[in-house]
Amino acid sequence: MNAAQAMEFINRPGSYGILATVGPGGESNAALFASARMPDEQTLVLGLSENRSLNYLRDNPHACFLAFEPGDNPLLWRGVRLYLRLEEISDSGPLFETLGAGVKEQAGETAAGAIRAAVRFAVTTVRPLIDLPQRRRRRGVKETSTEP
Repeated sequence: MNAAQAMEFINRPGSYGILATVGPGGESNAALFASARMPDEQTLVLGLSENRSLNYLRDNPHACFLAFEPGDNPLLWRGVRLYLRLEEISDSGPLFETLGAGVKEQAGETAAGAIRAAVRFAVTTVRPLIDLPQRRRRRGVKETSTEP
């Protein structure tokens, strides 16, 4: 999935994903979000309450966002991994107001009221949800066909 496809996938109604962050002492954290939006192919924005994700981002600007849609088995899941670098934390102003209005429209007043910060990330890398192994020939082993 490329950046344009990732943007379409994340921005569709009802999408959700998991934001992974790491604290200053190496503590890991993962949290489920339905408020993620990509205004363009290089940016991800999220609304956060006063929580562990926000606290960890204040100390470590690197994060990963996994957006996915389950399939019949893991190899049939659709999704993307976005590797991120924090660009902005805003508790007022245009980013905060725009994100809050979008959350209110999608999830209601209670969800919008819980947002304490809007965060903007630069997307540094787009990767598939699942890295499938590439078939390689082993050195010194000649591939042979079993067909007549």
